[in-house]
Amino acid sequence: MTNAPLSRLHATVEGRVQGVSFRYFVQEQALELGINGWVRNRWNGSVEVTVEGPRDKLEGLLQVLRVGPPMARVTNVDFEWLPPSGEFKSFWVKSTG
Repeated sequence: MTNAPLSRLHATVEGRVQGVSFRYFVQEQALELGINGWVRNRWNGSVEVTVEGPRDKLEGLLQVLRVGPPMARVTNVDFEWLPPSGEFKSFWVKSTG
């Protein structure tokens, strides 16, 4: 278990990130890291991620978001750090929004 302060990461991943199992890749990474939140496709072709957990774990997820699964081609990751809300108890794939 880490002693890093809790934080919230909101990220939008652009590029060839839909139709390449990107959401399930993110879900797998989040579960391995032990962080909670959600991932969804956006209508504009991007993927949106909102997660909470120890800052170092979120930074680890941010690193893999920049690469993605083998078939993906990430061109940009916009992200922001926010205070955690504690609302997430698990990690799930949300409907497109």
